[in-house]
Amino acid sequence: MPRQRRTFTPEFKLQMVKLYENGKSRAAIAREYDLTPSGLDRWIKNHQETGSFTAKDNRTDAEIELEKLRKENQRLLMENDILKQAALIMGRK
Repeated sequence: MPRQRRTFTPEFKLQMVKLYENGKSRAAIAREYDLTPSGLDRWIKNHQETGSFTAKDNRTDAEIELEKLRKENQRLLMENDILKQAALIMGRK
């Protein structure tokens, strides 16, 4: 049976990071609080890099640029569809 996905508050994540920074091993923290090692590693890395646990704050410049370009591409595709529909309507008259 797969493990149920859990959510943790930023305060809890910060407590786990502080435990690690105070010398407790990652494995001991993960075992004691029933956390996945990869999740704990991600919390530690994110806190050390940006001080935040939200995905939006931890995006690289390339990821931000890619998201921006995808939004612009979607907008341009919609504009193109509107112009095609307008051309069809004008062509009928």
